[in-house]
Amino acid sequence: MTAVKPAADRAYELTKELVLTGELPGGHLFSEGEIAERLGVSRTPVREAFLRLQVEGLLNLIPKRGAIVVPITPGEAEDVLEAREAVESAAVHRLGRRPDLIPDALKQLRAVLETQRRHADAGDVPAFAEADELFHRTIVAAGGNALLLTFYTTLADRQRRMNVHALAPIPARLPQVVGEHEELLNIIAEAGTKADTFAPALRAHLDSVHRR
Repeated sequence: MTAVKPAADRAYELTKELVLTGELPGGHLFSEGEIAERLGVSRTPVREAFLRLQVEGLLNLIPKRGAIVVPITPGEAEDVLEAREAVESAAVHRLGRRPDLIPDALKQLRAVLETQRRHADAGDVPAFAEADELFHRTIVAAGGNALLLTFYTTLADRQRRMNVHALAPIPARLPQVVGEHEELLNIIAEAGTKADTFAPALRAHLDSVHRR
């Protein structure tokens, strides 16, 4: 018999998912009562969930009114993109020095890419954004640097929000992103001799999605 999660955990998970998928966009004001009603719980566990999300930088609490979703500022977005470029490029350079790791990396990346392709065909932007983050995190994991992977994982929530924000207005762009991921995958396949070409290709990809 599966144990039921505490109400505060369920409120936290639901609210966070609504923020990350863009259903609650940056700048949106909403109340504890809205979440409590959706879950059929009291406001007390929702208040606890809101406090956790405020610590994570996703919400600002407004006394007696509710919470405002914290937008990702242009400066923060650029910081995230620059960090991603540095970490992912370092991972591919490491793969270039360890070609024995490349076949397994390609297998994992192709599996994620197929998931992305299905979400693109369905026009499911939130699911695509989640798979997009996993694709890039898989590149970092393949490099085998545990410290860089731990750091990169802390960017996951910001990446998902940024992807939804960038792609939701233009869902027809999803197949193009898949194509750009295929190009990155092809570079990784030849990382032993072409690792230096990954960084400019990654930057061009991120530019096309986030710096338009």
